[in-house]
Amino acid sequence: MNIDLLKRLCETPGVPGNEERVRDLISSEIEGLFDHVETDPMGTLICRRDAASEGAPKVMLLCHMDEIGFLVSHITDKGYLYVQPVGGFDPRNLFSRRVLVCTRDGDLKGVMNPGGKPIHISSPEDRKKVPQVTDFFVDTGLGEAAKDKVRVGDYVVMDEPLIEMGDKIVSKALDNRVACWLGIEAIRAMDGEAGRGAEITVAFTCQEEVGLRGARTAAYKVRPDIGIGVDTTLACDTPGIPDKDATTTQGKGFGLHVRDSSFIADKALVQEIEDLAVEKGIPYQRTMLAAGGQDGAAAQQAAAGARAVGIVVGTRYIHTVTEMVDKGDLQAARDILSAYLSRF
Repeated sequence: MNIDLLKRLCETPGVPGNEERVRDLISSEIEGLFDHVETDPMGTLICRRDAASEGAPKVMLLCHMDEIGFLVSHITDKGYLYVQPVGGFDPRNLFSRRVLVCTRDGDLKGVMNPGGKPIHISSPEDRKKVPQVTDFFVDTGLGEAAKDKVRVGDYVVMDEPLIEMGDKIVSKALDNRVACWLGIEAIRAMDGEAGRGAEITVAFTCQEEVGLRGARTAAYKVRPDIGIGVDTTLACDTPGIPDKDATTTQGKGFGLHVRDSSFIADKALVQEIEDLAVEKGIPYQRTMLAAGGQDGAAAQQAAAGARAVGIVVGTRYIHTVTEMVDKGDLQAARDILSAYLSRF
């Protein structure tokens, strides 16, 4: 398993609207895997593997490049940076975080904290308050000099490395660099000319975390017959959460995504992939989300529509710097994508 590639993907900064560094990394990895590669006006990297004949079905994988993060919205006279979120954050997970401030001239180290008193001088009532995301600021340690280095619109990401813990991988931005990894490795795992009975497009999309934006434009361009949203999903198989809310259980295979608030998967396509998983001995679990969405919905609704499904990897502690996936589940997701595409 190519953990080095996943590490480089996760540790490369890229928030919605600022995916260019992730896109450049992917571009350097996919040389020779596709027949045609282009970047669309929104910044999505669209990679096509041509079919052997005209009139073949179009299959599209959608793998978003962006991670949740922040944009600098205000710089005080003393050099403190206030930010606006791009993506969904629980403010309870933002206390005392190390961050990178990504500017035109390079990355700056910083720390993120909310305004207010430290524990030594705060009252019990002060300590009960949960700050809003907008209460947090970034301190680069540069003081007033930060105003000369940082501009409104520069972006901020968490600064945490990928680590391996037994059968688990832990990192920030596994949502959704996991899918970027799968989009590359599934194609790489295909034998020779397998899959040439279809036109296969892998779109590394932008701005998913703020509303599936890049996927919508890319899917409208490609107009697939079949769209596969590749993403992470919840693995709430941890203490304090009822079994009925677990969504997936780590170690039990890839998630065959049936429904979320953005789409309902095509029943026949779900069954086709389930049958293939059983045939190939690839572990899987059906999964649904009560809320949230993913890029498969954009493919389903583009132009005249498409049959769509999600292939997902259960992730613990999602939208934090401790996102965790199981290596076996990741392998299963790669195997089912490769096996499905190879059937054409």
